[in-house]
Amino acid sequence: MRIISGIFRSKQIRPPANFKARPTTDFAKEGLFNILIHQYDIEDLDVLDLFSGTGSIAYEFASRGARSVLAIEMAPLHFKFIQDTCRGMQMEQVTIIRADAFKYLKKPTQAFDLIFADPPFDHTGLTELPDLIFSTEVLNKGGIFILEHPGYYSFTAHSRFLQHRKYGGVNFTFFS
Repeated sequence: MRIISGIFRSKQIRPPANFKARPTTDFAKEGLFNILIHQYDIEDLDVLDLFSGTGSIAYEFASRGARSVLAIEMAPLHFKFIQDTCRGMQMEQVTIIRADAFKYLKKPTQAFDLIFADPPFDHTGLTELPDLIFSTEVLNKGGIFILEHPGYYSFTAHSRFLQHRKYGGVNFTFFS
């Protein structure tokens, strides 16, 4: 896994062998950020990375100069890895909270311009995430929510659906 662009471009990130997270592929990250950089000034964004896993998305936003990044990760091993990686690269705009993403969303501490969520694909609450996001004040007006999910889910009928993109086996649905 590597950071695609920004001040940490090409930096390799190597999670321990016993890691259970499924990082977003470099190919999919590149496609996602090609969309985002043409629509947003990354430096002006406050980003929430839910189910942060390896921290791959948080690192990418930090490397590209996002104003702030809040990474939410529940697993102790993953939390510590993200914390150590951010500390080692001096990513001062990244804050990591060890918490259940669903519980965090019920009582968010701030609002964000962009929310990215990559829950475990077998998580029973995956389909509830868009409604949960939009039932709170966690997303700023005009903000975007991006959900990474397996291809057997479709969110095209959701009232906040914006677009769907597929990169290999990775699916992103955008909501606003």
